[in-house]
Amino acid sequence: MIRAGLIGFGLGGRVFHAPLLSSVEGIELAAIVERTTNHAAERYPGITTYRSVDAMLADSSLALIVVTTPNDSHFQYAKQAIEAGKHVVVDKPMCVTSAEIAELMKLAAKRGVMLAPFHSRRFDGDFMTVRKLLLDGQLGRLVYFESTMDRWRPAPTARMPWKNDPAQGGLLLDLGTHLADQPLALFGKPEAVDAEIRRERDGEGANDSFTVRLRYPGLTVVVSANTLSSIERPRYHLRGIRGNYVKRGVDPQEAALGLVTRIGDGPWGQEPVRHWGLLAVDVDGGMVTRPIEPIPGDYRLFYVAVRDAVLGKGPAPVTPAEAWRVARLLEWAEESSEKRGEIVCDWSGEPE
Repeated sequence: MIRAGLIGFGLGGRVFHAPLLSSVEGIELAAIVERTTNHAAERYPGITTYRSVDAMLADSSLALIVVTTPNDSHFQYAKQAIEAGKHVVVDKPMCVTSAEIAELMKLAAKRGVMLAPFHSRRFDGDFMTVRKLLLDGQLGRLVYFESTMDRWRPAPTARMPWKNDPAQGGLLLDLGTHLADQPLALFGKPEAVDAEIRRERDGEGANDSFTVRLRYPGLTVVVSANTLSSIERPRYHLRGIRGNYVKRGVDPQEAALGLVTRIGDGPWGQEPVRHWGLLAVDVDGGMVTRPIEPIPGDYRLFYVAVRDAVLGKGPAPVTPAEAWRVARLLEWAEESSEKRGEIVCDWSGEPE
């Protein structure tokens, strides 16, 4: 049994990591850092509550530490955990700069521990369905890929005021980490990036809108998000030489996780029929349109792979090198937005 400790019990810890850690066989959610309250112990009776990170890391029974705190503390806490000889999962973004990620990679390799970013949306049902469509070649050669996550939040959330702090990276490092990770996982490293990153809401604060265009040979990828969409655009729009695929609605797991402390044995991650994607392809000169039943999403698969990696039975679900590529790409996006022009991606500095 892998005993896990959780640093942070805000939205990320409470809604995502605690229920998932409690739902994977072979992992025990054993401890949590909660500095002043006991909300975790109320939800998870029997758990050990620590008042400081140092106290938790001194617990030799804990093999896995999960960091889910404000972005600018990820580097500090992950570094402490690695130096304590713990395997580490860090919520996205792994760090606020690619240089910090590179330093953690070097330290984790030196200490011989697993380090993994929580790029959970690789396990969204809609993304897994898109991946299968591409592998099956149903659209033919792909020429355009658009991935969008829109929200209606005209005012910053009072529950997490740190998200409106520009030093935390804004929406670009929040949703942008997920949106940039997916095309990197599907298509590899792009040749160039062109971006517009803005603040659209009233008042001062972090960026809350972005559009990032990635240039690949023969393929254009557009990822975007904003907080002023009362009418959402499609989640995915793919165009190929044989036809198109359009998907609306978001993966239902986040909403479902907010209602449970662990995932039960029943169906999970299944989307309502009204949110199924539509595939329209040319068949013998005629357009055939049909709904595509999505693969059910399952964030537990991330921690299943973490468990196996800690036990030496398989690779980590996402590597820190992949987190570095996402961070570097988003840094180029910021540079592009500032200079109002395309930035050619030079991947030669990627750490090993």
